[in-house]
Amino acid sequence: MTRTKLKADPLLCAVAAAQGRVDQPDALFVALDQAMKSAIGHKLFTILTYDEATGEVARLYSNLPGPYPTGGRKRLALGPWTEAVLDRGEAYIGYTRDDLRTVFSDHELIASLGCESVLNMPVRWRGRTLGSLNLLHEAGWYGEDDVAACLPFAQLTLPALLAPADL
Repeated sequence: MTRTKLKADPLLCAVAAAQGRVDQPDALFVALDQAMKSAIGHKLFTILTYDEATGEVARLYSNLPGPYPTGGRKRLALGPWTEAVLDRGEAYIGYTRDDLRTVFSDHELIASLGCESVLNMPVRWRGRTLGSLNLLHEAGWYGEDDVAACLPFAQLTLPALLAPADL
């Protein structure tokens, strides 16, 4: 009997291996940044955590800490984006600068970085959104195939969103 063996994806393996390192969550976030850049592409990459009780997000990671530093919190306005990404757990793709303008209050800063499209991929656990991976690039960069490619990477973020900071 012969069987077809699947080959392991080296990018997924690198992210999974990073989870075992001591320097968490930095090791995991840097590995995700590198993997997302190789697998899908981005100019700006951030990881947000979402607090359902307060309706606030906090930036845990940014590959551009100058314009987008970690640590800040902001309350999100309810609307189609929050309903799709945070409530229903659906990925959001913004294809153009106009798409970003309708969703993000900081669309001018985003555009100044050469970013005109976005993929927001929710990280889910037990039917709830705990955070998101956010990839931004030039106009028209992202498509539906990128959602499927991003999903396993997003879910590998889960331990960093669930674990207490002192673990």
